[in-house]
Amino acid sequence: MNRNRFFIGGSYSIAMENYPRMITPSTEPYDPIQLAELTQQIVCRPEDSARKYTNVYVAGVYGGIATAYAVGCPLRCIFCWVDDSREYPERRGRFYTPEALVGALEDAARERNIRKARISGAEPTLCKTHLLAVLPLIEDSFFETFMLETNGILFGTDPDYAVQVGQFEKVHIRLSLKAATPEGFQQRTGARGETVELPFQAIENLIQAKASFHVAAMTDPRLMPPTERAVLISRLEDFGVTLAGNLEEERCDPYKATIRRLKAAGIDVKTFF
Repeated sequence: MNRNRFFIGGSYSIAMENYPRMITPSTEPYDPIQLAELTQQIVCRPEDSARKYTNVYVAGVYGGIATAYAVGCPLRCIFCWVDDSREYPERRGRFYTPEALVGALEDAARERNIRKARISGAEPTLCKTHLLAVLPLIEDSFFETFMLETNGILFGTDPDYAVQVGQFEKVHIRLSLKAATPEGFQQRTGARGETVELPFQAIENLIQAKASFHVAAMTDPRLMPPTERAVLISRLEDFGVTLAGNLEEERCDPYKATIRRLKAAGIDVKTFF
């Protein structure tokens, strides 16, 4: 077996030798849209609208929330806390149909008597057909709130996707920004700098879709200089997103996966943390 290939639809296909893993100082910038398309070929199963997840469990955040931990992402953020299913989606996780996923979320929630659910982990908006089949089931479930966490790349490229997700009353979107400038975006995500505009376009698309959402941003001063933070806040104010209203500022925490990625990027974690 060629170890640079993986199993899809009855045959081994798509060479993986150039698939971006961890970002290092010598990594060439990549196109996140192309990476999303390739990753979807790994983590999405079109014939039954299934998608890969590593686990379904109750997380302690938000006062307890049933969480599906998604596999695969079109970004390679150096501060990411997600396990190595981000770098190796072909090796990690198992497929859940929409019905199986919502059933697993409901089972996890009932055990803890909670009525909140979310998809977190890597990038939940991969596998559009799967997600758009999950959300009607959530709408008809006992869940009161469903949080969708995203980096905004796909909502930025597909306005109709934002409209389709935004129509569901129970869905609230947490859109996480990584940078405000091309230089910062390329340095922290490994993606081409000009694609920093995609998450900002996602904000515009979500506003036009009248979707329920708020913005989170990795403004930790160890990663984002104060001058860039000022640019970010100014840009967000143009959308009506403010510190006093709907902007959540994030800090980089020392998860094991985060430490590995920071080290790979050439950052001295002893002084960082």
